[in-house]
Amino acid sequence: MASAALSTGEPRVAPPQMENGEQFIRVIVADSQAIFRAGLRKIFAVEDDIRVVGQAETLEQAISAAKKFSAEILIFEAALADNPVEAAQEILKQAPGLRLAVVTETPDQELTLELFRRGVHTIVSREIDSELFVDCLRTIAKGEPWLEPHGVKWVLEAYRSHGTRPHGTRSKVQLTPKESLIVSCVTQGMKNKEIAARVGTTEQVVKNYLRKVYDKLGVADRLELALYCLNNRIVFDAKQPAPAAQPSQPSDQAKEETAPTAETAESKKPS
Repeated sequence: MASAALSTGEPRVAPPQMENGEQFIRVIVADSQAIFRAGLRKIFAVEDDIRVVGQAETLEQAISAAKKFSAEILIFEAALADNPVEAAQEILKQAPGLRLAVVTETPDQELTLELFRRGVHTIVSREIDSELFVDCLRTIAKGEPWLEPHGVKWVLEAYRSHGTRPHGTRSKVQLTPKESLIVSCVTQGMKNKEIAARVGTTEQVVKNYLRKVYDKLGVADRLELALYCLNNRIVFDAKQPAPAAQPSQPSDQAKEETAPTAETAESKKPS
């Protein structure tokens, strides 16, 4: 079960069903760049569970579309508004059940934190990989927040500096040293490739460890894992495990001292 601290307080309404009985996610795209809107339509066109039901290229059009169309998600370009935080609040006020995905030109720590505090489900930059963005939309369509690794790191740093860590009892869940190290890397915002290099293993092994940790702690993703660790006071500062001791090899000097010489061999011959 996911951490209760991650609940958005919104009723979870199941998306409508397609003709074949499967569910799909309705999306409104609000962006000033026509090429970006067209690119998203092409990406979503090959996904069976995502449909674009509306588009907008100004803030006013975005608010109108949010009220007019029945949708689960509004993809909103931050640059459409002089004050993206106020704009996000207004949109969520006009359409309370809407999940808001804010797109920024480049990663922005201050804006990410402020939007996240105000109820935005995800903040991503245009640099995000298309497949990762699709996974992001599927996550927030369920009412769960989603952040890129650097966003997770920013949230954790803000949480620590705020000094409001709960004083509940420490979690009794026991993680292995390697699991603890991997969790520590996650709370630092590291990607799987970086974690694999730190631990000295492969990305697939890291993924396998993360699945085990998710199951142990009852979380669904990296963001829930990081916040769970903070809420339960089990933030790790794990050190990289020391490499296993290798059998010592005799030095060249030792070999020379122990190897029999021709002179000693001669002395051992029977007279």
